[in-house]
Amino acid sequence: MESRQKILLLDDDADLLEMYRGILAQLPSRPEIATATSGARALALLDAEPFRLLICDLKMPKMDGLQVLSIVRRKFPNLRTVVLTAVADEQFRSRAYALGADLFWEKPSAEREIKMFLDCLESLMGREDEPGFRGVQSKSLVDIIQLECLSQSSSVLRIINGPLNGRIWINDGELIDAETEELTGQEAFRKILSWKTGNFETLSAEPGRERTIFQSYNALLLETAQAFDESHNKAATDEKEGASEGTSPLAVIFQTEGVEFVMVLRSGAAGKYESRGLENPERMATWTRKSLDRFQALGDRLRAGSLLQATTLGLQRHIAIGRQGETDFCIGWKATMSLEDITEATRKAVALWAS
Repeated sequence: MESRQKILLLDDDADLLEMYRGILAQLPSRPEIATATSGARALALLDAEPFRLLICDLKMPKMDGLQVLSIVRRKFPNLRTVVLTAVADEQFRSRAYALGADLFWEKPSAEREIKMFLDCLESLMGREDEPGFRGVQSKSLVDIIQLECLSQSSSVLRIINGPLNGRIWINDGELIDAETEELTGQEAFRKILSWKTGNFETLSAEPGRERTIFQSYNALLLETAQAFDESHNKAATDEKEGASEGTSPLAVIFQTEGVEFVMVLRSGAAGKYESRGLENPERMATWTRKSLDRFQALGDRLRAGSLLQATTLGLQRHIAIGRQGETDFCIGWKATMSLEDITEATRKAVALWAS
C-alpha cells in the first residue's frame, strides 16, 4: 500500500492551525497533516520523520518563518516550502524566495483564493520525476495563468496545440507579453486562450522581456471570456467585434492601465447597469447603489455638498465609487496603486464617460 505524503503546518496561532488543517484536508492527494506552534518544534518534527511540504507563517516569536526557512534550506534541501502569511511586503517575499521558498502566499479568505491555494499545493505535492511540469495537463490554461499570477510567480508558459505554439510571459505575478505565430501582445494572448486543448509547460522566467501587455491579468481574462461568450463560436469575427466595442467609453475605461473592472449605473433605475470585468455584477451594483446613497445622506446631514468620489483600499484591489448627474460609477483598481493615483485616474475616467 502506497504511503501518504506528509505536510507540516507551522503557525504560532493554534486556532489558525486548526482552520488550515481543515482546508488542507480538501487536497485530492489526501496527505497526512502535522502541526507545530513554534519553529523549534517544527524542526524537531522534520528531524524525526520525512515530510514532503512545509507551510509556515512569517511572524512568530523566538524563531520567525525566515529563520526556519534558512535552517530548512541547509538541513532539508529536498523539502518543498510554502510561506503562508498575512504580511503583504515585497521585501519579505523577496527574502523568502531567496531562501528557497517554492511559494509565497498571502493567507486566503475568499473561496476562490482558497481553491487557487489548494491547486498550487497539490502541484507541489507532485512526483519527483516530473521536472518542468506542474500537473498542468489536468487544468485549463486560465487556471494556470491565475495560479502563476496569484502566487506572484515569474515564468514563461509554453503552450502547444497540435502544430500551433504559443508563449505567455509572467513576471512577479504580472502578465507581461504573449506571442503565437504572427501575433504578439494582447492579440496573441486572446488567440492562445481560444485553443480548447493542448499541452502546457512551465519554463524559466525571462526578467528582461519587454512588456507589451499593461492590462491586469484578471481583467484581461474576464474580458476575453466575455468576448468568447458574446461571439458564440464566431472566432473569425472576434477581433472585429472587439475593435468595434473598443470605441465605447466603457470599453476605453476598462482598457485603462490599472483597471480591474468598471461599472456604470443609472441613478434610481434599479437593475440598469453596464459592466466589464465583473463575475457577479448584480451584487456589485447593489453594493454601489447602497454605498453611494449612504454617503450622500451623510454628506447632506453634514451639509458637505454633493458626493463626488469615495475610495476604499483593500489587499486584493482598491475600489472607487462616485456619482455624476444621473450616473453612478464603480471602478476596481489594482492594489499597487496609490490613493493619489486612484483619485486622479477615477476623475479622468468619469470625465471620459461624461464626454
